[in-house]
Amino acid sequence: MAKTIFEQMGGTYTMQGDYCMPDLTLPTEEERPIGVWGQRRLRYLKQHHKILYYNLLISGKLHSHLADVEEEAHTLFLRLVKQYAEREGLTEQLKAENPMEWVVRMNNSRERTIETVNAELILT
Repeated sequence: MAKTIFEQMGGTYTMQGDYCMPDLTLPTEEERPIGVWGQRRLRYLKQHHKILYYNLLISGKLHSHLADVEEEAHTLFLRLVKQYAEREGLTEQLKAENPMEWVVRMNNSRERTIETVNAELILT
């Protein structure tokens, strides 16, 4: 009788006591690096958008979603840092003449850029 039940249900099962447990596996995903931006997105999804997190996880698309966010956020970050630096006159000449001033102003630009990237990509 047990064989008939297995054939009707399809798939593969493992007997654990009196119960037939389905052998579930997640689909394989392409290996792409997930950096700091992807980790921030993962933490945000786990804490604030659990349904989306579990949907992506179960469908096997979580890793690719995080890798896409990582790439997009990294590109946006580099572009915005460059734009802020140009807008505020953070040149190589300033870096050579007054390195401490350059570092302070560059760190300020980077912090504003991090806030922007978080607001536009990570926390949405």
